[in-house]
Order: sequence, then C-alpha cells, then structure tokens
Amino acid sequence: MLRIIIILFVVSSSFGQTKYQKDFDHYWKTVDQYFGYFDVQKTNWDEVRRIYQPSVDTIQNDDDFIRLLEKTNNELYNGHVSLNKNLASSSRLLPTGTDIWVSYKNNRFIVSAIREGFPAEKSGLSLGMQITGYNGVSISEGIKAFLPKSVKKHTNIMYEYAANLLIAGTHNTKRRLNVNDSLTFNLENVTNNGSTKLVEGEVIDHNIGYIKINNSLGDNNTIQIFDKVLDSLQNTNGIILDLRDTPSGGNTTVARAIMGRFITKESPYQRHRFFYEEKMYGIKRNTIELVSPRGGNYYKSLVILCGKWTGSMGEGITIGFDGMNRAEIVGTDMADLLGAIYNFTLQDTRIGFQIPVEKLYHVNGTPREDFRPKHYILDTQDQLQKAIEIIKESL
Repeated sequence: MLRIIIILFVVSSSFGQTKYQKDFDHYWKTVDQYFGYFDVQKTNWDEVRRIYQPSVDTIQNDDDFIRLLEKTNNELYNGHVSLNKNLASSSRLLPTGTDIWVSYKNNRFIVSAIREGFPAEKSGLSLGMQITGYNGVSISEGIKAFLPKSVKKHTNIMYEYAANLLIAGTHNTKRRLNVNDSLTFNLENVTNNGSTKLVEGEVIDHNIGYIKINNSLGDNNTIQIFDKVLDSLQNTNGIILDLRDTPSGGNTTVARAIMGRFITKESPYQRHRFFYEEKMYGIKRNTIELVSPRGGNYYKSLVILCGKWTGSMGEGITIGFDGMNRAEIVGTDMADLLGAIYNFTLQDTRIGFQIPVEKLYHVNGTPREDFRPKHYILDTQDQLQKAIEIIKESL
C-alpha cells in the first residue's frame, strides 16, 4: 500500500508542475545533454540547478522567467549562449550589441578594442584606458551580477565576460563610463554604423582592392553582391577582405561562397566535433568541412582583417583561409564565440534559446576560439596599413 501511495504522489507532483518548472527542467536537461564545452567552461551544471531551482518555483510570469534564464545563461559565460526573446532591461548581446571591449589584466579592466564608427570611438575612448566604473557603480561591484555562481573560483575569462556584458548596457539605459578614476564618457547605445550596404568595395593605395562585409554573413543576398564587388576588382594587385564588423556571424552558405572565389581546388577549411554523441554513446564523431571553387577565381594576394567584432562565421572564414594557406591574417583575437550553435524552443513558454553544440577547430586542430593571427596588431588603422604593406611586398 505504501508503495502505491508513493507512485501516485510522484505522478501527481509531475502533473502539478507550473509551465516554468517544466520549461526550466527542459532547458537544464537540454544544456546538460548538448552543450559541447563543459570541459572548457568548467561550469558545475548540477550546482546551477541547485542554485536557480528555488527561484523557478516562485515565478509567476514570463518576464521573470526570462530574467532567470538570462542569469542561468551567464553561468556558461559566452556570447554564443542566448535567448531569442529579451526585455527592455536585458543586456545587449556580445559582441553584436557593444562597441568597446575590455581585457582583464592584473586586476584591472583595460580597453583592448574599439569598434570603428560606433559611439565608443566617437566619444574619444582609446586603447589602453582603464575602465573603473559604469553608470555610477564601480566596475568591480557591477560585474557581480554577471559572474557565474556555480564555480568555486572565477577565472580571467569569467571576469572579462562579466565586464563586457556590463558595459554593453541594457536596451533601456544609456551608458556612462568612468575611466582612469578621473574621466567620464557618456556613450549612446549601439545601433549600427549607418551603412545600409551588405558589402562595400573600392580601390585604395595604388590599385589594391578593399572589400568590407557589413555584418551580413547571414544574408544570402550577400553572395550576389560580393560577386559583383569582387568582379569589379579583378584587375587589382591584391585584395584586403575586412571582416572586422561581422559580430552576428552568419551561415556556411555565404562563407563557402566567399571562400570559393579565391581557390582553384576543393579544400578543407574547418573541423567539427560532435561532443554530445561522444557523451551519449562513447563514440567519437569528427568531420572536416570542405569548400569548393566557384569560378571567376581571384588568384592574387589576399589579406584578411579580423578583430573582436569578427564573430562566429566570420571567425570560421578567417581560420578557413588560414588553414588553406590562401591568405595572410592581420588583426587581434576574434570574438571567441564557442562552436556551432543549435536552436531549441521551450514547449510551454515558447522561449527559444541557443547553445554551442558542435566544437569547431582550425584544420590543424587548434580550437577556433584559440586562434591568433600571424600579424597581431591592436590599432585598426595600423592593421589596414600592415595589410597594404603585405600586398605591396607580394608584388
């Protein structure tokens, strides 16, 4: 009799769950099964459930549930973990929604990258400045809301993620940065740089072709426009392909279309590892993705410009050209967005979320997020000048 009562109680409690309890359970289990980077991120995912479950049990509306999922996402501290719904109070996405990047060094947050043509640059902020406060709160205090709670010790990467999410701001607040304990910069929120063109091209500095992708690697219309721009530059002495403003990533169709114009034979450009299959069945699955030539080949020198706003598919194109030995790479570390993302939808609230599932690598086996360009240069104008020099030397 006691056994029957227990079974009935379990079944009854399952049916009595709120939609938020059921969807949080679905979310947690999906991440637990499919997230491909627990060995890298070191998040204690069981501890995450213990920390946030009590709050789930009291939630009464979708807005509060979104806020809780955003906090839970921060436990994985990477810009490739996000929701498809946000609130006015939600933080802007990294790196798409920000125009300044800080690095954490010696307990200080130092400006290491500034996005060209955006408010941070226009305000007068410069590389090397130390950010000490945001909207009236010290940065050491402000980042506490974004640091993972499930880990025993915070790493530099965690501090850097939290600081950049903080200074990216929310959709409903303006940004005020304190710098070097003595200066204050008021910044408008990030929208766009005013360009409406998917791809821009021109001839610069004694017949060098310059092509800029304006965050359009996810738009298939980019292919046709890119082809026209490249065709108009066929008689140049070399091409500079600027991927420094592609933070939102894109798709492999556009990426392979671009790369295919610069090669004459089918070549590998990226490696994939399906870690969830290995976790579930103990069987490793690795693949190598190929890119094929498309005709109208441009055979002269090619230089890629990359930086902190080279994200996801932009990162894939960069390591692809490098792996094929088809281009010189100039710039800095890229967005370090982990893996290839899969999209999932929670059944009752219909909130979508994305997480990196497939691990991605340079063809030489280096994790994509660890790639560093051969010509490592911080200043954006110096990067362009170095690219010009490389093409002139190739002549």
